Amino acid sequence: MGVFDNIERRLEGVVSNGFARAFKGEVQPVEIAARLQRELDAEARLLSRERKLVPNDFTVGLSQHDYDKLYPYTRSINAEIMPQLREYAATSGYVFNGPLTIDYVLDAALPTGRFTVASAAVAAVEAPGAFGLGPEHKSLVLEVNGVRHPLVPPGFTIGRGVDADIRINDPGISRQHARVVVSGPPDALEITIEDLGSTNGIIVNGQRVRFAQLGEGTRLEMGNTRLLVRTPVRDV
Repeated sequence: MGVFDNIERRLEGVVSNGFARAFKGEVQPVEIAARLQRELDAEARLLSRERKLVPNDFTVGLSQHDYDKLYPYTRSINAEIMPQLREYAATSGYVFNGPLTIDYVLDAALPTGRFTVASAAVAAVEAPGAFGLGPEHKSLVLEVNGVRHPLVPPGFTIGRGVDADIRINDPGISRQHARVVVSGPPDALEITIEDLGSTNGIIVNGQRVRFAQLGEGTRLEMGNTRLLVRTPVRDV
């Protein structure tokens, strides 16, 4: 039995205790754990005779159904996966270029029960705009089609036109659709969104609005595009 077998045993226990009802017949946490191990093995790159560089940044793509079921549990799942993944890397002579990150994103093209994993070896860097931010805001991002945009002052505009800071190729989105404003002192940032006179408006947590406060877990819709405010799940 290898080191990584511990993940499967532990996650099977987690599933039986809390996740089984939610995930019956769908993507299982143990499948994700096993796939991440295979990703390390497949993407290992030789650094020296005894050391290999492996990915530390993982993005798990899930179908709409599996994303809705799995996302509320990702912190608990990652709390089991990350320590064992580090242990597996250590015993295999693998090294990470930075902290482990496992994020979960929506891929509407996937059928229920299927998932994808993308990985990269990402060096640990400090984002200039993140210095001094409070713990509740310093890691918040706006996730758009799997791409994470840091929510740091002063904010950005969203639209279909070339002048938008975040450009989304969606015919249901206006050229200048909305503005996200990040303001206030570093320890008490305020994040808001306002409609810039768009044709189809903004939906925040199921309600059509002209202006709204944003925070962890806020879900937005513009045209046919879904957006999510979230804190990426990271190793600590």
